[in-house]
Amino acid sequence: MGSRFGVLPRWGYHRVRMHDIRVGTQDVFKHQLELASYNYKLLQERGVRAFNVMGAIGSGKTLLILRLAERLKEKGVRVGAIAGDVAGDDDHQKFVAAGLVAANLNTGDDCHLDAHRVGHALEGFPLAEVDVLFIENVGNLVCPADFPLGTAGDLVVISVTEGDDMVRKHPKIFTQTDVVAVNKVDLAGFVGVDPMVLVDDYRRLNPQGKVVLTDARSGRGVDELLASLGL
Repeated sequence: MGSRFGVLPRWGYHRVRMHDIRVGTQDVFKHQLELASYNYKLLQERGVRAFNVMGAIGSGKTLLILRLAERLKEKGVRVGAIAGDVAGDDDHQKFVAAGLVAANLNTGDDCHLDAHRVGHALEGFPLAEVDVLFIENVGNLVCPADFPLGTAGDLVVISVTEGDDMVRKHPKIFTQTDVVAVNKVDLAGFVGVDPMVLVDDYRRLNPQGKVVLTDARSGRGVDELLASLGL
């Protein structure tokens, strides 16, 4: 089950040094949980609510974050973003152009962000200047599911253009994520996809989860998504 907003995640809190790299036979995943706990505690202490935004390439994560940021800024909420990509800074530049406090985070060959990389990014991030931080993960629905970052909550974005079987094909990430945005619903008729198939598949996997139909380009569903995130 995914972490609940404002509640210490299931991995608890164990202080570790962010520069501590352990190799050999150690349980790498356990160490990632420790690092995620460190990130969570740091963000809590600084009064920042962070969200891990996951989804495939082209699902509309970046634009949806920008729309959420627009609404939050109207409420006087200060918003920041960390753009995670294998390479390049295209998304980072979009965040900067929109006036967000932003940082770029490239992973090289890795198909996901992890708590260690995010921890280093947080060390240099002006957390005192933001209230809400969106961490845009590398674009796919597989790898990020195994690597908690220490955020208050997770959001998975899926586009109708990916097909109506994407939830069934990637059950792990949807089972453990409590908020899902089914995006680009304005294109559903053109690609022959019924968004409710995705909604129903998700609800079968995670009956307690929240799912919102969105169209980031027009702004449809953005306010409902904010409410689902508790913002």
